[in-house]
Amino acid sequence: MKKFRIAVVASGSGTNAENIIRYFRGHDAIEVAMVLSNNPNAFVLQRASNFQIPSTVFSRDDFRSPQAFLGLLAENKITHIVLAGFLWLIPDYLIQAFPDRIINIHPALLPKFGGKGMYGSKVHEAVKAAGETETGITIHLVNEKYDEGTVLFQKSCPLDAGYTPEQIAECVHVLEYQYYPKVIEKWVMENS
Repeated sequence: MKKFRIAVVASGSGTNAENIIRYFRGHDAIEVAMVLSNNPNAFVLQRASNFQIPSTVFSRDDFRSPQAFLGLLAENKITHIVLAGFLWLIPDYLIQAFPDRIINIHPALLPKFGGKGMYGSKVHEAVKAAGETETGITIHLVNEKYDEGTVLFQKSCPLDAGYTPEQIAECVHVLEYQYYPKVIEKWVMENS
């Protein structure tokens, strides 16, 4: 059976990345082949090391260079790209090279609370400020605009009016950890 090779791209702590790595350990058809980060101080690099997953730090210049970045992915035989807390807009060349093979998770029910600058605690603060009675996760394909790719999966959780942004984040994290790896698996297996 062909082995699909995922590159997980993250900018921060990497809790979702670690959850994905754990989920696919020993999987028959899918492996996390590498972790990529634009932040040399991101804890996700330590998480990758803890699981003996190769990692690479790249600069904005590397990312803007089709030759450099696609070369890195080709060298590692990457078939799919999973964003797990990565904040830069994906360049057109990468979307064209990996059509419908780049996936992202957003910590809200898109199209609400999406777009440039809406990430992490900023999303949860906006959800709280809007008085929302529910929030959740959206897992979507990546296109040339922030948070506007085809939605593959959404799951919501109810919110109590007294929840703080931190409590909202906790609800969302539970959904992320429960569903993101499963949706990645289904996406890879059904669309490859």
